[in-house]
Formats: sequence, C-alpha cells, structure tokens
Amino acid sequence: MQRLRSLSLIRHSLQRRSHHCYATSVSPQPHQDSYFNKHHFQEEVLVEGRAYSRAAVLNRPPKLNALTTSMAGRLQRLYESWEDNSQIGFVTMKGSGRAFCSGADMVTIYRLLQEGNDAACKEFFRTLYQFIYLLGTYLKPNLTILDGITMGGGAGIAVPGMFRIATDKTVFATPEVQMGFHPDAGASFYLSRLPGYLGEFLALTGERLNGVELVACGLATHFTLNAKLAWIEERLGQLMTDDPSVISESLAQYGDLVYVDKNSVLHKIDRIDKYFSHDTVEEIVEALKAGESHDELCSTALKKLKAASPLSLKITLQSIREGRFQPLDQCLAREYRTSLHCISKQVSGDFCEGIRARLVDKDFAPKWDTPSLEAVTKDMVDFYFAPLPISEPELNLPTALREPFM
Repeated sequence: MQRLRSLSLIRHSLQRRSHHCYATSVSPQPHQDSYFNKHHFQEEVLVEGRAYSRAAVLNRPPKLNALTTSMAGRLQRLYESWEDNSQIGFVTMKGSGRAFCSGADMVTIYRLLQEGNDAACKEFFRTLYQFIYLLGTYLKPNLTILDGITMGGGAGIAVPGMFRIATDKTVFATPEVQMGFHPDAGASFYLSRLPGYLGEFLALTGERLNGVELVACGLATHFTLNAKLAWIEERLGQLMTDDPSVISESLAQYGDLVYVDKNSVLHKIDRIDKYFSHDTVEEIVEALKAGESHDELCSTALKKLKAASPLSLKITLQSIREGRFQPLDQCLAREYRTSLHCISKQVSGDFCEGIRARLVDKDFAPKWDTPSLEAVTKDMVDFYFAPLPISEPELNLPTALREPFM
C-alpha cells in the first residue's frame, strides 16, 4: 500500500506538470456549457459500483463505443482513482450494445483533419496511448469483457487486461491498413507476440478472429457464451478480493469448453508462416502469388492486400517487426510518432482517403498517394519512424514509476 500512496503523490505532480505543458492547446469552454459537457462526457463512460470492485462501461452504442479524447481521459482518471482506493480490489471494463469498442472515432478525426484541427487529433492519440500504458502497468487485477466488436483501438484497451473474456459474439480485427493508417494503440506490441507470423498476417490483411480463436492464440484468457455474461458479472460483483487466482477461479466456473473451427486461420499457421515470414511486403506478395493456384488462403490474402494502402502496408510490417524486440512503452512511443506523422498536413492524404472510403462514403474509391508497393521508397517509410520535430513533444510515459508487467 505504501507503493500505491507514493505512486499517487508522484502521479498527481506529473498531472499538474502535464496540464501546464499542454495548456496552450486546449481552448476554455464557455461557463454555460461546462455542466452540459461534463455530464455528456460522463454519460459516454458509465460507472457501476460493486462491493469491492468497479466497472467502467463504454456507452456510445450508436457509434459502436468508438473512443473519443474525452472518453480516454475519463477512463484514465477513473482507473487512477480506483488504483489508489484501498476499498477497491479489482476493476472491469465492458461495452454497451453490440460492441465492446470499435476503436477510435475515426469519423471525428477525419472531420477534425478536414477542418485543419490536427492539434485535437494529437491530443486524442496522446490521451489514448497514455491510458493504454496505465492499463499495461496496472497494480490491481483488471478485466475486460470483449463481447461484440473489438477492433483497432478497442483491441488496444482490451488486450492489456489481466483477464480478457471473449464470447461467442466477439469479432476482433485490426483493419487500419485499409484506412491508410497503421495498427496502433499497442498493436505492434501484442501482435508481434502472437505465434509465428500470425501478427503480421492479421495486421496486413485485417483478418477477423472470433472469441474461440482469441483464446486459442492468447489474445483472450477466457471464453464464455454471451448468455452467461449476466451470471459472470453477478458473481464478480460478489467477490471481496484482489487475489487474481480467486478471480480466475470464478471466471472458470462459467467457462465453456470449445474448439477452434476446422476452417479457422489458426489451423493454417504453418502456411501463414511460410508466406508472411519474408522481410518485405513485396516478398510476401510474391510468395502469396506463387501459392495462389493451390491455396485459397493466398487468394484471400492477396485481395485484402490489394485493397490496402501500399504505404500503410510497408509501415505496418516494419512496425510489427520492430515491436518484437521492444517493451510496451517503446512500442507506444514509436506508434505515437507514426500516428502524428500520418495526420500531419504534408502526408495525411492516404489517411483521409481511407477513412472517407471506409467510414464516411462507402461508394468512394480511395486514391492512394503511392498507388503501388514499388512506388513506396525506404525514405518514405523511414519518415514515419523518425523522431518528431523539436517543437512537437514526444509521448510522455511515466516509465521510471510504472514498469510494464507485460
């Protein structure tokens, strides 16, 4: 408990300094709107109080619980206060409606970029990544219930959980390359640690996994039927413990014995390794073309790669490969640089094209700035991994105080 109290005091000091550092980029709200805005932000992340635990509920069901800056900031404050509270043993996060979380609110980011408000976009990425680092270093047992759509940044806030409960409704994916972006929010950390080259396959194709597959590959720790979730939550609400083993035993009581479908990509790991272990995207494409005539996996993968931004594919492959040798904090710091470079005025074309085609105007065909893999040079890719300009602060994570457990 002494460590918790010390951490709390230092954290509050860091928060004051951080607020001072970024104060110039935040516009004051009119007094008459302050109550409405505060109430609105609280409605987007609800809190359920239990005997010895708390639950954060992502509550934007019409938007599939897509994350905003205010949501990420509220989650950060809630989780920090719960970590400091000795009367709370563990915490849970879940979504309302048919999604856990579909990721970042990319439509809002697109509109902000169209308005030239890249400062607000930067604030979003900074706030989200800082919250993910908090999750990855959390001192108390934390659970996430991945019921429904869990994609992109939604996966980023789910995977750091000590216990990750998937269901028969779970749909997981990292589809960012089809939007001219890159799998972020810690994706280069957790995808690079999957068996073989499964992470490269998922990142480059955006292939979806179901709940059973998530458990089988290690992205989830438990599986249960959606119909049993109410029982699980009732049981968790009765627990008076901060002991992970007790929580795990309680979850196991409602688990289901299931098997991966015979057609699952997880039964094709050897072939995935064969095709996606190559050093470059071009070599991966050539390997897939060579196997296309006798392997359906190849034709499906090639179709998805063709729909993606060539530049995003190369950025993503390098990101996953670097992530294999980096801890969570370094992955987040690198992804932050890449994200800010993606939204910069000079090079945001692919990003805006991809978001418009996928989320804003489904009839719109994106025209990538670099239409082919051959047109993407090494210097182009290296730009996205370069340090930020001196005028732009790097991602500030409290690594000296919070060492990642993952």
